[in-house]
Amino acid sequence: MGSFKSIGLNRMLWLWFGFGMGVMFTLVLQSAAWMPNHAQHHMHKRDIKATTRATSSSNLTDTMNQFGDPGDGRDFIARDEYLLSYSRRDRVPSWTFEHLTAQSLVAGQGVNRSNSAFKEDPAIMSIFRSLLADYSGSGYDRGHTAPAGDAVATQEAMDQTFFLSNMSPQVGVGFNRQYWAYLENFVRSLTGTFSDVYVYTGPAFIPQKSGTTFTMSYPVLNGNTAVPTHFYKVLLVPHGSGYASAAFLLPNQKIDSSTALTSFKVDVQVIEKASGLVFFSKLSSLDDLCSLTTCTVTK
Repeated sequence: MGSFKSIGLNRMLWLWFGFGMGVMFTLVLQSAAWMPNHAQHHMHKRDIKATTRATSSSNLTDTMNQFGDPGDGRDFIARDEYLLSYSRRDRVPSWTFEHLTAQSLVAGQGVNRSNSAFKEDPAIMSIFRSLLADYSGSGYDRGHTAPAGDAVATQEAMDQTFFLSNMSPQVGVGFNRQYWAYLENFVRSLTGTFSDVYVYTGPAFIPQKSGTTFTMSYPVLNGNTAVPTHFYKVLLVPHGSGYASAAFLLPNQKIDSSTALTSFKVDVQVIEKASGLVFFSKLSSLDDLCSLTTCTVTK
């Protein structure tokens, strides 16, 4: 009887082992049936490598973040009448954004730019600020990026346009005080034709060609605030079921007031390439603003 139990138990164990191995073998065959044998080994190795890279990248990010992300050299500031992206390196705006309407340009009671004063921006870290001393005796104007004339609803809104973070060094006579101001007036006049006028404004640094070589050269006021070579305005207005746009790129120099504004009209990609920015990425096709209205400046 004992012998029978021993033989029966051994046989049961053998059958159980054989059955288990068969199931495992079948599962392996089924799981591998969809790919060639030689690919299985390499796929497994690639999966391990991909997982290792992802884990390594994640660990590297965590390692950096424990010391602090150095950032992208920009400050984003929202003010009453404009948004601002400020370049810490150049100490000038990268861009400002405004939404103008006929109603937004109605002046509030007692609002006057003579009540405003240029001032350094406490919202910017002190080591990255443009300073009043930078402009003193430089020969350049403190040129508004978002114009004071666009922020007339309240005195506070106008005062906010006088922060130096909203300024760029501009040639005064013939540009900031004339042609650029005429362009600002043209933009405001569009609110008489279009319900909404969206405006991006900013400086640009364009290489100059000498022979076959391109070089970048510009002054830096007080070793702190860069003087842009050009300035741009990118405009957007609603039209029909879509939008119309125009982009202008002007040199930071004296411009004869009789010069046609359209001579500075460029494809928006010219400004994008120079600035590293992308405008209207969520819009598919845009009509030409200057085919809907006369793009011109007047004194």
